[in-house]
Amino acid sequence: MRLEKKATVISTSVAALLVLMKMTVGMLSGSIAVIASAIDSLLDLVVSLFNYFALHTSEKNPDKDFHFGRTKIEPLAAVIEGTVISMSALFIFYEAISKIMNPKVISHMSESVYVMIVSFIITAFLVLFLNFVAKKTNNMVIRADALHYKTDLFSNGAVLFALTAIHYTTEQLIDPILGIAIAIYMVYSAVPIIKEGLMMLLDAALDEEDINSIKNILENEPIIKNYHFLQTREAGSHIFISVHAVFNVSISLYDAHVISDKIELQLQNHFKNKKTHVLIHMDPYDDSELNNQEEW
Repeated sequence: MRLEKKATVISTSVAALLVLMKMTVGMLSGSIAVIASAIDSLLDLVVSLFNYFALHTSEKNPDKDFHFGRTKIEPLAAVIEGTVISMSALFIFYEAISKIMNPKVISHMSESVYVMIVSFIITAFLVLFLNFVAKKTNNMVIRADALHYKTDLFSNGAVLFALTAIHYTTEQLIDPILGIAIAIYMVYSAVPIIKEGLMMLLDAALDEEDINSIKNILENEPIIKNYHFLQTREAGSHIFISVHAVFNVSISLYDAHVISDKIELQLQNHFKNKKTHVLIHMDPYDDSELNNQEEW
């Protein structure tokens, strides 16, 4: 089993445990902050299950129906995850406003504090593990999952602070006000996840730094006279690069192919944490002006 899939199995198991703990205490205490955290963990559970499905599906080989594979299911999973986070934030916001309008005293304070302490510790270890996997694999789904649980870590800490503050001040409004703050932070964290996923789904080019690295590799090959129509895109853990390389008209097809293979290997080594697909058009002359295509 791939490390990314193992990570989703672990995050799913942790989320299930946290849902059971938080929901039980949240229903007993009536704390909006604890219930909000429980709902967030429930959505974590659903999203982690979907992430496992997405990773399992994306690694399937191309077939007659999907000639380029199913790699775009990874950014799709990220968009869905970000959307789920945003929707849960709106629900938490609504519940917080309702509690401000109809105040309710929190009971079982000690149990609420204990469960949030345990949740904070468990989530902290999970975030460290997911960050390790994300750095090792550079997988978009795991990075989104790590960011998601990182927001949980902050929200758990905020809930713990609120419960402690209520215990010492007896001010019940701290609970819904903090719920609103958590909701706003969740939306703030979800926006980059959704944006990155949408950019991949729309076949956005790689960032300027990566494109410059590709250009340097091409320009450092002395046999190539010039190049044009450099195109890049990213889909999950896959990078696609297409370029027209201009060779001397007298070079043999074999030699041009050898040079193209050399460049392809250099690009794959440069993006070693990704599965890099390189398509090099071997041109015997510069045909960039003959084609109606803009150069970037």
